Amino acid sequence: MKFVVKLGGAGLEVPALLEGCVRAIAELVRDGNQVAVVHGGGAQLTRTLKEMGKTSEFVNGLRITDAETRDVALMVLAGRVNKSLVAALGAHGQPAVGLSGGDGLLFRARKKRTVPDLGYVGEIAASDPRWIEAVWQLSGVPVLSSMALGFDGEYYNVNADEMAAACSIACRADALVFLTDVPGVKDANGDVLRWLSIDQIAEMAKSEVISGGMLPKLAACREALLNGVKRVRILPAEAAGSLPDLCTSRVAHGTEVMVA
Repeated sequence: MKFVVKLGGAGLEVPALLEGCVRAIAELVRDGNQVAVVHGGGAQLTRTLKEMGKTSEFVNGLRITDAETRDVALMVLAGRVNKSLVAALGAHGQPAVGLSGGDGLLFRARKKRTVPDLGYVGEIAASDPRWIEAVWQLSGVPVLSSMALGFDGEYYNVNADEMAAACSIACRADALVFLTDVPGVKDANGDVLRWLSIDQIAEMAKSEVISGGMLPKLAACREALLNGVKRVRILPAEAAGSLPDLCTSRVAHGTEVMVA
């Protein structure tokens, strides 16, 4: 089976959680699956920007990105975070190849048109999954940072959840899994929803039951499901050990997002 796993938040920051995530990913590959990893790194980027004296601002979960912030994002996300994740997989004997969306023109971006203007924030406009497939043919794991090259020759910061959805669609993945630092999607009472229909998302956003970073995440879930990805699940990083069993047995963690 083909899996796209999006890793972010505490799963990248906390050593014990990162260890559990990469162990589960390596096990998926050993079981004969093809796995691509898309990672975020927002906390690391915010921390680096703060050290440089720059304040981070967000609109609906998306970072306002001027040219300097974009260049720092390229350094942090496509550099330090990406290569650290490649090294973590390598420590488990799993070969991995770190890529950004610009490598091999894997993902092309266009500027995201919003009010207010977000600067160098993009959305995926085109993809070429041959590079992912080439890594898979050698039993490797492609590790993708959420930076993509625009048709104007500029790099754009892409929300990692959106990039994970685009990757899963391009690869015709069987499953897209978001490993997060939250237990799942919560209802108005604060209880985790085990199942969530995409038809419920708009109303939950309107009533502000979901907000912030969960908005682009659920929009990405919806996009993937409407474009052929069979299963989409939001799974807490501490439950990453259940990832290899996701499609063969009942998993009691996180939220399964469904078409209906």
